[in-house]
Amino acid sequence: MNLSRRIAVTTLALTLPAVAFATTTSEAAFKKMQSLAGEWTGTDSHGMQAKSTFKLIVSGTTVMETLAMSGMEEMVTFYHIDKNAITLVHYCPTNNQPRMRSIPSAADTTELVFEFQGAANLPSLATGHQHKLTLHFDDANHITETWVWRKDGKDTPMVVHLTRQKN
Repeated sequence: MNLSRRIAVTTLALTLPAVAFATTTSEAAFKKMQSLAGEWTGTDSHGMQAKSTFKLIVSGTTVMETLAMSGMEEMVTFYHIDKNAITLVHYCPTNNQPRMRSIPSAADTTELVFEFQGAANLPSLATGHQHKLTLHFDDANHITETWVWRKDGKDTPMVVHLTRQKN
């Protein structure tokens, strides 16, 4: 076997486990997202009521969340796997659609941190938009969502504590 072929085989052998781990990690984290399917209710950090519905769509490849906060129009967020990450597109009543990405750090993650990647219908980054989401899996029946609204470079967190509703 010539030298360049040996290098190629060695590189492939070293790279495949890392790719398999990343895919396995994102798939495991996405299974946790899929387990959220159902109705959830709770309150935000101001004590106002919130309701969220998670639904599996497109043969289970996408999780759709509809979040209704007291005094606000509904927001819809779609989550799906993209290689080693979970990505989301958030449809906001302000008529912009932020895209965010989270790379799970472990297969049995307790938290997914989605970082802003860009947005449709956002004239500038100074315009108000959802800029970050931290989804914390407190336990099988409790989650905490921390949305970060950014406007003019200033971040305002909105924390929502949700409890799974029994059927």
